[in-house]
Order: sequence, then structure tokens, then C-alpha cells
Amino acid sequence: MKHILPLLFVTLLVSCQTKTSENESKKTPPVPLATDFIEELWYKNALVYSVDVEVFKDSNNDGVGDFKGLTQSLDYLKTLGVDAIWLAPFQPTPNKDDGYDVADFYGIDQRLGTNQDFDELIKQASQRSIRVMMDLVTNHTSDQHPWFKQARQQKNSPYRSWYVWSKERPKKWDTGMVFPGVQKAVWTYDKQAGEYYYHRFYDFQPDLNMQNPAVQREMRKIVKYWLDKGIAGFRVDAVPFLIEVANPDFDPDKPEHQFDIITQLHQYIQWHKRDAILLGEANVDPKEQEPFFGKDGENMQTMFNFFANQHLFYALASGETKLLRKALHDTKDIPPTAQWAHFLRNHDEIDLGRLSDEERDKVYKRFGPDSTMQLYDRGIRRRLAPMLGDRRLVELAYSMLFSLPGMPVIRYGEEIGMGDDLKLEERLSVRTPMQWSSATNGGFSNAPKTVRPVISQGPYGYTSINVAAQRADSASLLNKVTQLARLRKQCPEIGWGNWELVDTGSQHVLAIRYDWQGRSLLMVHNFSPEPQQCQISTQLKAQTQLVNLLDNSQRQVGKDGAYTTQLPGYGYTWYRLKK
Repeated sequence: MKHILPLLFVTLLVSCQTKTSENESKKTPPVPLATDFIEELWYKNALVYSVDVEVFKDSNNDGVGDFKGLTQSLDYLKTLGVDAIWLAPFQPTPNKDDGYDVADFYGIDQRLGTNQDFDELIKQASQRSIRVMMDLVTNHTSDQHPWFKQARQQKNSPYRSWYVWSKERPKKWDTGMVFPGVQKAVWTYDKQAGEYYYHRFYDFQPDLNMQNPAVQREMRKIVKYWLDKGIAGFRVDAVPFLIEVANPDFDPDKPEHQFDIITQLHQYIQWHKRDAILLGEANVDPKEQEPFFGKDGENMQTMFNFFANQHLFYALASGETKLLRKALHDTKDIPPTAQWAHFLRNHDEIDLGRLSDEERDKVYKRFGPDSTMQLYDRGIRRRLAPMLGDRRLVELAYSMLFSLPGMPVIRYGEEIGMGDDLKLEERLSVRTPMQWSSATNGGFSNAPKTVRPVISQGPYGYTSINVAAQRADSASLLNKVTQLARLRKQCPEIGWGNWELVDTGSQHVLAIRYDWQGRSLLMVHNFSPEPQQCQISTQLKAQTQLVNLLDNSQRQVGKDGAYTTQLPGYGYTWYRLKK
């Protein structure tokens, strides 16, 4: 209980701060957070950078990225403003699903380096005050994992019950696939075992039976191993499938969830490392989000806001903000110690599954009109820059990312506007090697053949799009993203404060106000390619100063507490309100 009680105390403190900020007429100073508890809530205002080690930087020129290469790149990430690195799976794997088919949860894939290389990364990152997180992929294993090999060989093996089996083919054997259009079933017959095994994902990734206490104990053992190695948190893969109660008779489309698995995992992690976190991958409807966070924040500290992300892309495609406003409102009610993780692109497709058919078609038409750009009957498999096209729209998207109420997460290469390779299968199109310079293979590797082709042709080829060139160009996307990341660090109100949507009188302009400890921000974004004039009510006294944080210009609020603003097409402004 020693780390759970402080967390509850933090909840009370944050609640006091929020209530104080809601009523500006109160002069009582807000309750300060104890400094030792602030450290536990580091994720409130952190910038997370998503890295796939094998395609980031190759140090030994064998064509595969490695931990030494990543360690050599830490100064670049520090300059960008990164607070935490999220590592894609790096354990031993047959690599049929880009490492998500794990064959040993306690090892390092020899292609990527050694245990000593990993330890050095943790050490060097710590010296730069950068935390290192990792994927926790315990929903399933590779079919080459020793556990599954033993499970399929002998019915009396203790590992048999570590997986989910059925003697007969279940009625809903072809329902509930994660990858429709590519994946054919969720139950597959194994000749060696003489039974069907369950797999939400590909057939070479059998699901672990999380209802088995032995499996839960093993998951905790895995977690402790990596916490002891210095890991600061876990991005939990496929949370809804991890905790579903699976058996031959259940309906994959209407699963029952065992949320106490998350609660126990949260408690276990904080017992061993009080500031370590869980970042959940759970694409759920807002009506279903509460148990994933926990009513009092006892489950996931952070989760990706897929719901807001899908409606953000609709706003970027249509220029209309109504649905995005509603999505932000619908996902607002979370525990005080919890935080959303917002993103533009991740390592998968842009999932549009929660949009209506008409809304999805509108996004497809604008950002993925060709069928080769679409995936799984629900998403788009393109990188951000080539998809959005207009540099102004790309900058608007990044300004939104850094000004949304939550923790921003950036996928490697997006900060320089890398392109995609649609010749590669499925999600690999957005998983090409990092482009560092105009040298051979974009400075990723000097090997004659790389683990995945580096983008070399067209406007997004490495000779045009790379880190070195953009560092030297003050007007580059890299420098713009760095500027926004630094500005975000100067605005703790975004991560800590109470926020509300402000009426702009325009369907194209979105405004968010933040209040925290007597400080206020107003973030205004125009999603239309055309200039927009709108009047924004600040509910502040006349003559209140609005300081533009992007250019340091100042304006005053009018007598009625409102001000009129003119925004260029895809324009945006960050204001600090000085009363």
C-alpha cells in the first residue's frame, strides 16, 4: 500500500487545484503539489517519442538498426525536447509481425545488440533525463515461443492451459479479426495439438490465457525483470484483448473483460517503481473508457485517445470542427491522476473505424483516395506529411497535437515529414528507416542492403528529407516541431490545468482555454484553408492582455470580454492571458 496511498493523496491535491481554477473570482491560492508526488505524475506534461530500434540507426553497418545507434542519437532526441522514449518490441522474434510475435520476453534480439548495449542506453538516457518505456506484448506470443511449442506437443504439459483451446471448431471461428481483409480466422486448427487455438491477431500469434493465474504471475515476473533493468513504463499492447475472457463459446464481438488484471498490474508496478506507468492501447468508445482508467485512476495512468484522433483527422479532412469538439468533450471526464496520450501518426494504420461510413469516405477521399493507401477496411496506411500535403496543414496538425489536453506522442521521422513506401505490405509502409542525412541510405546504414528499403525516390526521398538538412534550415518542419515542443514545456497549464472549449462562432475554428494556478492559456486553430474572422468570448475583464506566444505580440480584450481575431488559412495562435 505504500505507493497506492500517495497516489490517492495526489488525486485529492489535483482535485483541489482543478476546483480552484474553475472559479476565477476566488482569491484563495491553489493547493501546491508536494514535489515528491509531482515526480510520480511526470507523464502529465511529457513528450514521448516512438522508436523502432531496427530502423532507427545502424551503428555497425550490418543493415539493421541497433541499441548502440539509438544511444548515439540521444542528443538529437534531447534537443527535440523528448522526455521519454517508447521502444517497439526488441525481444527475440521470428519477426513475422515486426517484432510483435515475441519468442522470449526476457531477451534482446541479437540483431539489435546485447544486454550490455541495452543497459548503456538506459544509463545514457538517464543522464539526459530521458525515460525509456517499452512495449508489453503479453496478449499473445509467437508460435515459436517455447511455451507454445510445449503446449502443442503434450496435453498434459503445464503450458497447455497457458493458451486457449477448443476440441471442436467454435461457431464464431471467423469473427472478430483484428486485421479484416488479411486475417481469415481467430481460431486455427493445430495438427500437432489436435485442437483449435485462439488468436485475435495472426495465426502465428496464439493468445495467452490471461484467466490463468500462472500466466498473470508470469506477466508480473516479466514486468519486474524490465523494471529492474531501468524501464520507466510500459505501452500495453491490445489492452481490450489482453483482458477479455476467451473460451470456445464466447462471442468475440461482445467480449467480457477482466479489469482487475490491469488493477493488479498497476499496483504491482507502482510497488516496485512508484513513478513507472502503464500507457494503454485501447481503442474504445468514450462510454467504455472509465474502467480502463479506473474510477479513481487505479488502472491505466495513460491511454491513447483513438476516439479524438479519428475525429481530428475528420476535422483536418473536412475543415469542420463540430465532431472534434464533441470527441474532446466526450473524452474529458477522466480521473485527476490520469492523462490521455494524443498522437498524429503511430506505427499502425490511421484507424477510422469509429467514424460513420460517410465520414470515413470523406477522409478517404481527401487523404487516401487510392485503395493501395487504405487498410483493413477501416484505415489509412500513409505517413502524415504526404497525406496532408499542404505544409500549412501539417503545421496546424502539430500545433493541435502540442496544445491538446494530454501527453503528446510523436512517431520517429514524423518530425521531419518522412514519406511512406506503399510498395511494402500492410503497416510496413510507415516503418521505413530513419532519414538522417543525404549520405548512403539516408545516413541510417552503410550496408549494401538494409533491413527495410530506405525511401530514396520522389519528393520524400532521403536526399531531400533528412535531419541534417532540416537542422540547417530555420524554416524546416523539424525546427517548427522543436519550437512547438519547447513552447509546450513553457505551458504547464496544458498538462495540469482545467480546460474548456470556447465558442468561436465558426464551424472551422476550434478554441481551447486552460486554467491552472492563476495562469490561463487560449489556443485557437483554423481548420479551413480560407481565412476566418471570429469573435471569441474570454469571460475576462476589459483591457486584459492577450500575449501571442508565437510572435510575442499583444492584444487587449474588449469591453464585453470578447475579442475578434483574423486567422489565415490553417492558421493558429497560442495566447497567454494576463489579467
